[in-house]
Amino acid sequence: MSKIAFENNQKKTLTEEEMKAIKAAEDYDYITVLEVKGKQCFLHPPTRQILDAANSASKKAESKFNEVLMKGCWLAGDKEMVTDDRYFIPASAKLGELIDFGEATVKKY
Repeated sequence: MSKIAFENNQKKTLTEEEMKAIKAAEDYDYITVLEVKGKQCFLHPPTRQILDAANSASKKAESKFNEVLMKGCWLAGDKEMVTDDRYFIPASAKLGELIDFGEATVKKY
């Protein structure tokens, strides 16, 4: 399954097999399933390019950051998660969990 832009994506759900295939094909460590009030969406981890686009969009309105992030990472789901504030606002509160910051160390010599 190749990535389909949010605007053209009509896929509502992903099976376990589809998620495994996407993770392998795209080298994603994980796929996040975000659920709000019976609606759900499947999101891949953000790339630097998606984060940059979200950051640029947030200069117009802070909520644009979350909208661009969700649309950029979108794999499948109920589009109301982005288009309807009843779902978008609670989903936005969880978007920080999309990013796996991992662990890093700093050594100074």
